[in-house]
Amino acid sequence: MSNNRLHNLANYDPNDVGKVNGNLFGLPFDYDAAQLIIFGVPWEVTVSYRPGTASAPQQILAASPQLDLYDFDRPHGWKRGIYMPPIDADLVAKNNYYRQQAALIIDRLEQGLSLSADPDLTGMLAEIDRAGADLNRWLCDRTQAAMQAGKKVGVIGGDHSVPLGYMQALAQRYPDFGILHIDAHSDLRDAYEGFEFSHASIMFNALKIPQISKLVQVGIRDVSEVEINEIDRSQGRVVAYYDALIKQQLYAGSNWLSICQEAIAHLPQQVYISFDVDGLDPKLCPETGTPVPGGLELEQAFCLCREVMKSGREIIGFDVCEVGNAEWDGNVGARIVYKLANLMS
Repeated sequence: MSNNRLHNLANYDPNDVGKVNGNLFGLPFDYDAAQLIIFGVPWEVTVSYRPGTASAPQQILAASPQLDLYDFDRPHGWKRGIYMPPIDADLVAKNNYYRQQAALIIDRLEQGLSLSADPDLTGMLAEIDRAGADLNRWLCDRTQAAMQAGKKVGVIGGDHSVPLGYMQALAQRYPDFGILHIDAHSDLRDAYEGFEFSHASIMFNALKIPQISKLVQVGIRDVSEVEINEIDRSQGRVVAYYDALIKQQLYAGSNWLSICQEAIAHLPQQVYISFDVDGLDPKLCPETGTPVPGGLELEQAFCLCREVMKSGREIIGFDVCEVGNAEWDGNVGARIVYKLANLMS
């Protein structure tokens, strides 16, 4: 840490007004000084319902100085240092271009027409898949470099396709880890709408990584038969806690804490948390890309994540995806990022 950074930290008051200094939560850290690096990835090329999540890193950044930093799980967690590198302008431009092209493909499919009809869009579909693979390499390289420098890493999407490159980087570091997946959707579609790296295919693609030994999904309530079959065929590698069944248990007198503990017991020692905000009740992030009625309250989700830490397991990374392009969504998204940052030891 440079002398200048030490000086800034020595004069930093976490109880003061949050500073708008270009960093998450207005914290006085740069890349070298921070122990946790959070990458914002403005990518939503394959969104199938409502765009806006590419603006989530900026919305979360803008909202974050409004948070008070005291956290009951880790009162002084901010002191270890959190830093968010500047949002990559080249990624923004590529996202905007490929999003427009993907929208043409989605529109063609929704009309029941062939992609090979005039004009032929099959070449563009292949180009979008290459762009998705490039994004995965981009994120894999950056998260690997941060981990090699001794940093912890978090990721802010974008749509839920974003974190695959980070999962691939973790697989080179951990021979066995599990994913705790909070979501309204199972995301187990094989190349949804033809896109290999669709937001609806993130967990299908994650399961191609052999180091991921378990996937525990919580809050699922908008799911296809093919995904149910995928879960049933997984021989326990995928465990789903469907929202309707969770609610039935709660109505019958079960308590949420015991359900959380049961879910966490399926996971191995190292755990990655993938948090799609549409797993929450949509009143919390109403501009999310694919909102679904029902879902978790924010404190229910935090209780679930907290039980990972309380169980003695290690949270090795996280992503927060599908936050909408709105001030309130950014506010809630910033709180999720801060909580996961503090739960990750």
